[in-house]
Amino acid sequence: MSQGQFTAPAPINAPVVSYPRGSAARIRLEAEVARQRREGFELRPRIGATRPATGREHPIACPHAHREVLGRAFFADAADTEAAIAAARAAKPEWAALPWTERAAVFLRAAGLLAGKYRDRINAATILGQSKTAHQAEIDAACELLDFWTFNVLYFERLMADQPLSPTGTWNRLEPRPLDGFVLAITPFNFTAIAGNLPTAPALCGNTVLWKPASTALPSAAVILEILDEAGLPPGVINLLPGSGSEIAGVALRSPEFGGLHFTGSTEVFQSVWETIGRNIRSYRQYPRLVGETGGKDFVVAHASADLEVLVAALVRGAFEYQGQKCSAASRAYIPSNLWPELRTRLADEIATIRVGDPCDAANFMGALIDGKSFARVRQAIDEARSRVGQGVVEVLGGHCDDTEGWFVHPTVIVVDDPRYRTMREELYGPVLSIYVYPEDAFAAVLEECDRGSDYALTGSILATDRRAIAAAIERLRFSAGNFYVNDKPTGAVVGQQPFGGGRASGTNDKAGSLWNLSRWVSFRAIKENFAPPRSWRYDFMDDPDAG
Repeated sequence: MSQGQFTAPAPINAPVVSYPRGSAARIRLEAEVARQRREGFELRPRIGATRPATGREHPIACPHAHREVLGRAFFADAADTEAAIAAARAAKPEWAALPWTERAAVFLRAAGLLAGKYRDRINAATILGQSKTAHQAEIDAACELLDFWTFNVLYFERLMADQPLSPTGTWNRLEPRPLDGFVLAITPFNFTAIAGNLPTAPALCGNTVLWKPASTALPSAAVILEILDEAGLPPGVINLLPGSGSEIAGVALRSPEFGGLHFTGSTEVFQSVWETIGRNIRSYRQYPRLVGETGGKDFVVAHASADLEVLVAALVRGAFEYQGQKCSAASRAYIPSNLWPELRTRLADEIATIRVGDPCDAANFMGALIDGKSFARVRQAIDEARSRVGQGVVEVLGGHCDDTEGWFVHPTVIVVDDPRYRTMREELYGPVLSIYVYPEDAFAAVLEECDRGSDYALTGSILATDRRAIAAAIERLRFSAGNFYVNDKPTGAVVGQQPFGGGRASGTNDKAGSLWNLSRWVSFRAIKENFAPPRSWRYDFMDDPDAG
């Protein structure tokens, strides 16, 4: 074994490839999209060193061309989950015993592969499987995942470097051990980077993992698995289990070896899983670590002094990029009456120009919703708003829906005169922005309403040029968002710059892409070594002649 005190490579945020039309980068990406469409995908469970073809074969759909089948997946069942638990158990001793530098090297190599030969492959898989434009795929599947894999190594090194004081004659040490059991990672469809980070962050810390990916994001999961295999990740460290979340989680959460949950998904599912863990709490070998990032009803508050140009850009990008299917997407806005007339005109004009369609077409700003269930939920909310004009709703701008070829919903603005109207409170996960216009002199009151108007507390922003208004919003909305932005849209957190996570119904706020998240995947042992131990049980004061 090599000896030495090693330092992690200094990470930098991955540069974004812009893919302009006609560029060499764009031509390569389009060729890769065509190849994947032609050759298709096949995803099987990964259990230890095996990839069984189970009896549960499911088609992999394309959201923006829902008649197109991209490939097939073989779903895992309860028996496969039990086998994955056994594989994780078998792999753990050797993986946990590896020097941290050897574990880190796997993910640094994975980052190198992703930056090179796999960049087009993972972006193309994300475009096809999750209906992201080239830009949205690039900033997510390539850049953010690269950042997770490189910055996490630095953060783990810092975690180990935080050591206690050692007075003369003693040596105190703090040892970060992996959790006592396996970690279950349940990942969402909307960010390939999250799908790659949730299983690998605990693995870097020495844990072994069961990874249940979203059934609507399997092509990119297949590419992540290829990258990790080529990077040298040993069998059994991360076991991939596509399939029914309730079935797979049901088995995993019954196991006495369940040690932790790394989750991104809906608030309702996370609460249900937490309830199940609570019912099973007496059966576990340890109290499980629960880390969850869930929903959001993310806000933009504009002050009367806000720059209109900045406000329009923040609302359009914040609400409609990736079809509003970001947990951080701007979905409610509070606009002062002095800005509203011009803002309404500008928003109506802008959303009318936004092109929606196949994300492979560089002219399209938006693709499709992820599946028919999401499409139906969003369309129902838009139709309901149109039927409620005069009953809490003032008007609906945009909102065209078309499921003929793909699950397409055009940008929608719902203007309300009731700040507690449904779409101001409930997460829709679609391109729907609800706007409440408030009297321009009622800024303090609207901050109160913003804080109380939703159960979520993920992201939010204040747009103002008056510094007093900015300071007031920062203070009053202190607990309303885990990520808060000043004169910017409430999306686009970057690893190493804005650690991400929210409170209240939005999750446990353990800040993905930070030292604080990694600290949840270790169980510290404090070691004290005494170089001059006492030789008598008696204390000096006991020999005081005046004592007694």
